[in-house]
Amino acid sequence: MSELRRRGGEGDHEADNILDKGVDGHEKLPELDLRTDLDVPEVVATADSTPEILKKALSGLSSRWKNWWIRGILTLAMISFFFLVIYMGSFMLMLLVMSIQVKCFHEIITIGYRVYRSYDLPWFRTLSWYFLLCVNYFFYGETVADYFATFVQRREQLQFLIRYHRFISFTLYLAGFCMFVLSLVKRHYRLQFYMFAWTHVTLLITVTQSHLVIQNLFEGMIWFLVPISSVICNDIAAYIFGFFFGRTPLIKLSPKKTWEGFIGGFFTTVVFGFIAAYLLAQYQYFVCPVEYNSETNRFVTECEPSELFQLQKYSIPPLLQVLLRRETVNLYPFQMHSIALSTFASLIGPFGGFFASGFKRAFKIKDFADTIPGHGGIMDRFDCQYLMATFVHVYITSFIRGPNPSKLLKQLLVLQPEQQLNVYKTLKLHLIEKGILQPPLRG
Repeated sequence: MSELRRRGGEGDHEADNILDKGVDGHEKLPELDLRTDLDVPEVVATADSTPEILKKALSGLSSRWKNWWIRGILTLAMISFFFLVIYMGSFMLMLLVMSIQVKCFHEIITIGYRVYRSYDLPWFRTLSWYFLLCVNYFFYGETVADYFATFVQRREQLQFLIRYHRFISFTLYLAGFCMFVLSLVKRHYRLQFYMFAWTHVTLLITVTQSHLVIQNLFEGMIWFLVPISSVICNDIAAYIFGFFFGRTPLIKLSPKKTWEGFIGGFFTTVVFGFIAAYLLAQYQYFVCPVEYNSETNRFVTECEPSELFQLQKYSIPPLLQVLLRRETVNLYPFQMHSIALSTFASLIGPFGGFFASGFKRAFKIKDFADTIPGHGGIMDRFDCQYLMATFVHVYITSFIRGPNPSKLLKQLLVLQPEQQLNVYKTLKLHLIEKGILQPPLRG
């Protein structure tokens, strides 16, 4: 350092080299970032997006009741919109999931952009959206190859894209990776790698989870609706119980959350999930797997419902027989599974919200954005949904899903005629050995 002071006027380039060296001439490692939470710059508070008509109508109320009415009115509006999308069909639900994913990604990336004051970073926003495009191309390309095999088979251009889908996806990502390396600028290295990691964690949270939501939807709309509505029910019930009866704080990350709201939300959600499962299980539209019909170019939900969605007779425990004055009850087996789903939604699902609360506290923000008055951003409403989507996908693959003949047939139709004949001969020989088919008579 003394040498640096003696030669202070010989140019910035040489000074930078000396600063990067220790007294022994070796390169000096950068100091660790030991900033505390108090050193994190505050993000500019989001503006109040409440419509003027609501502000005037509720102007005479206290802030507590004003927020109650704003949240209530907007909640009813969002639920009504959700019912409309359900009525419009599974394809519109997929578009809704993708739109929510993009908006959540935008909200989280914008927070990183503001927190780290990364206004001067070259290509940061462009690369963030480019990586979002690449990851979506990979996941939804896999979905197309999996569920639209018959449609793809009829179009040669799509056959090429599907055959080399993973190689194309990797090439696209690799191009973005190389662009990031080429964009590295001295004095911004650490910040650029912060934002690179920020982008990829955001992709993991949003894109991966939304892909699982759509995978659940293909299993049958009921696997999409019951989990999502259970989380919504738990959020509303916990808020109502906490608002009127809340006295005991639940967790420091969310001071407004109370044990009364948590417990009230749990029981309400389990009952709601059980009833919702009973109502939805009666209709093919909700229980049949969503499949693409290449002849009509439409998604169809027609099938013979599986045993999960057929009424079964169950014996009532002796203690309840006295109260209910009956020994058996007819239920859909799916209602038993709905108890597991709603239990997770009310006991573990809220930890997604607690995680989001910790994230917001770490960066000194109240909400992810101001998209929905009284609620915050889209991510504020879907922080628990992403955790729920992963659980449902794991639950289906672990306890529900078995071999799917329809899906296997679609894959067979993509094979070459010689390969299809080989499969036919192998399957025929297997059935003869099992005694299901009679061996051909020899003349």
